[in-house]
Amino acid sequence: MKFILAITGLSFLFGCSSVQTIDQKTKTVPTYKAEEFFKTVNYFGARFSPDETKLLITNNKDGVFNAYSIPFNGGEQKKLTDSKKSMVRAISYFPSDNRILYSSDSEGDELNHLYVMINGKSKDLTPGKKTKASFMGWKDSKDAFFVMTNGRDPKFFDIYEYSTKDYKRKLIFKNTLGVFPGSISRDGKWLSVSKVNNNADSDIFLLDLSNKKNQKPLLITEHKGMANFQSQDFTPDGKNLIYTTDSKGEFFEAWSYNLKTKEHSPYLKADWDISYLYFSEKGNYRITGVNADAQTKVTLYDLKNDKTVELPKINGNVTGVRLSPSETKLAFYVERDTAPSNLYTMKLSDKAPRKLTESLNSDIKEKHLVQGHVVRYESFDGIKIPSILYKPWSASAKNKVPALVFVHGGPGGQSRKGYRDMVQHLVNHGYAVLMVNNRGSSGYGKTFYHLDDKKHGEDDLKDCIWGRKYLEELDWVNEEK
Repeated sequence: MKFILAITGLSFLFGCSSVQTIDQKTKTVPTYKAEEFFKTVNYFGARFSPDETKLLITNNKDGVFNAYSIPFNGGEQKKLTDSKKSMVRAISYFPSDNRILYSSDSEGDELNHLYVMINGKSKDLTPGKKTKASFMGWKDSKDAFFVMTNGRDPKFFDIYEYSTKDYKRKLIFKNTLGVFPGSISRDGKWLSVSKVNNNADSDIFLLDLSNKKNQKPLLITEHKGMANFQSQDFTPDGKNLIYTTDSKGEFFEAWSYNLKTKEHSPYLKADWDISYLYFSEKGNYRITGVNADAQTKVTLYDLKNDKTVELPKINGNVTGVRLSPSETKLAFYVERDTAPSNLYTMKLSDKAPRKLTESLNSDIKEKHLVQGHVVRYESFDGIKIPSILYKPWSASAKNKVPALVFVHGGPGGQSRKGYRDMVQHLVNHGYAVLMVNNRGSSGYGKTFYHLDDKKHGEDDLKDCIWGRKYLEELDWVNEEK
């Protein structure tokens, strides 16, 4: 018997017949070459211009990631940067004009600098051969923005406040403790920083940046045993820090820390990990993402009226949700198993969104691709292993197909719903694929996540082998292949 593992980063390509059956009476699926599945356009980022007529996005339609603008109502994309070798990541328009911020490294060295572009000319705001920098947000007064950079000391990230007028900067947090900056309040008075103790334990500290005499970080997550804490966002009024933690149960839930009373209180809980949480610019809405069984479930919540905003039902992972400055317009991305992420926009008063981009190679018809299904099977010790199963259109009890077990990277990590060019190519060529989330994978609770601690290559590997046993039991899989 042959046992084939497909490991992230390695491609195993096979040949087979040229046509698969969807419906033997009416439909057939053509097979596509491998390069056709990889010939996609990757889109991400969506920031509104001050007048809300266009969005700043990033894509690699010309082979290298560059910054583009696209009309809110759809239309031709305008290329704003023209990098030939180094990836450009669009960040934001300035609050009151069409200047843009973007980041870029030098030919893949991952030392990202922050740039401002005005009238087609760029200025490096964070120069230095070993400098790495990140944008942290706009000050609520809109006359400044915050930047994290290791320009002073390559080992540590400091925080600077930059003037939007002349780009002069001042150091507001000098990092000498080896902590990692998290969230900064919109008024620039409070900063959260984190310290990772090990893969099961971390802490959050707070700094009062307005107190120039004492900038000693205050530990706010004192706890017993192992627990992780992750800073999410300060509330728009600057009175509370919202963080997520698995200290209260299996999954990450959101808690609130009152900066004045120093009290912790429950804020938001879900049946799965709360992956992220942030607030809109004016603070009237909260956006929450939950990692629900290997796909993201996003909620837009109206804080003013204390209710969830009912958005159109869309098939796929919703990501990158962004409200306009007036909070009347929405931009977001949708990714499906059968198509990479595409940008959508809508007014909150609209009944349906409009699709602005086409990421899938136009030579491939999306209806010919296959949707994955979440399944669970028993491993050697009875533990249920969550996985995503892709079944070729041609597979049946009369036409059994070969199968592969696909293993994601780690430690940690997770195979998730969404477009994978290699997987769709294999399935299109008649191979079933089982994407295994073996013990030690993220997203299924802290107990499951830590089941393979100090056992890498043992129990987690057995989960993958039992995945093969599960495939053998399917009546449409060729157990010899």
